[in-house]
Amino acid sequence: MQNALIVAHGQPSDPGPAARTLQGLARRVAGLLPGWQISSATLAESGALSRAVEGSAAGLVFPLFMAGGWFTRVNIPGKLAEAGAKVGPGGWTVLEPFGCDPAVHDLCVRLVQEAGGEEVILAAHGSFKSSAPSDIACHVADRIAQETGARVRTGFIDQAPQLSTLAGFGDICLPFFAAEGGHVADDIPAALDAAGFRGRILPPVGVDTRVPGIIAAALMRGTPVCARSCRWARPAG
Repeated sequence: MQNALIVAHGQPSDPGPAARTLQGLARRVAGLLPGWQISSATLAESGALSRAVEGSAAGLVFPLFMAGGWFTRVNIPGKLAEAGAKVGPGGWTVLEPFGCDPAVHDLCVRLVQEAGGEEVILAAHGSFKSSAPSDIACHVADRIAQETGARVRTGFIDQAPQLSTLAGFGDICLPFFAAEGGHVADDIPAALDAAGFRGRILPPVGVDTRVPGIIAAALMRGTPVCARSCRWARPAG
């Protein structure tokens, strides 16, 4: 029996709904992988990760995050170690996160093609501390533009250019997020409203029905997270 654990950030202000949604995703992934034990935990739930790995000496950890950064390289391995789990060969292996998977980038292209947008806003979280989240979002935006012919702009919540500054642009917005939550339900609509956006906001990429298959394939590949840098990082300058 192969063990795998899907880990997401969750919703600190109200952990329960996000945890239940993640459990549902884990069940759908398990349905595609006979012989695997698939569990889930959010970082927002106190002790959830420790409980998930208790009694299991080894397995794969799939981070349901949109970029490889502090959470995937430092925080999750640290919490595993705190729980007494061995991290590395012969123990628990943290894989490349959801947002770094080229299959997710393919899905973003298909979602825009299916929506038929001519001016596309890719809404992403971004970070004032690391370029990794924006590097991946910009890579995806470039792919959407090249493969659909749409005009694409990327707007962020936590860095420039912020979504609220994209005035007069966009007929669809694709949230580059792994799940529904406060950012998707509240922050993105509010920022787009401030920009005068009158188009459609699509569901976040992470809730698409094709996602369980993408995660199942990633677990089968078992690619460990890059320890030092994001492979989608843009060259300096």
